[in-house]
Amino acid sequence: MPKVQTSLRLEEETFNEAKEILKSLGMNFTEAVNVFASMVVQEKGLPFDVVASSYPSIGYEEAQQKVQRSIDNIEKNEGIPSDLFFEKMLG
Repeated sequence: MPKVQTSLRLEEETFNEAKEILKSLGMNFTEAVNVFASMVVQEKGLPFDVVASSYPSIGYEEAQQKVQRSIDNIEKNEGIPSDLFFEKMLG
């Protein structure tokens, strides 16, 4: 079957990370895109569900601040037991 050439615009960091992951799976980016396109044809749509996250989205800086607060709490031996944490998160 004849091949066509396409062009994609991706965030460089995402592209590079994806290439490394795909390399560890034994394939390159082009092969992965071909697999994705084949699955779209087979499924007659996206080969996965697209849903809105029920978790709130936060920015990078806010996430970094939360991580740093957690590290500070660990170093001060402050915080809550893990079972209470997960009960609160999943509750």
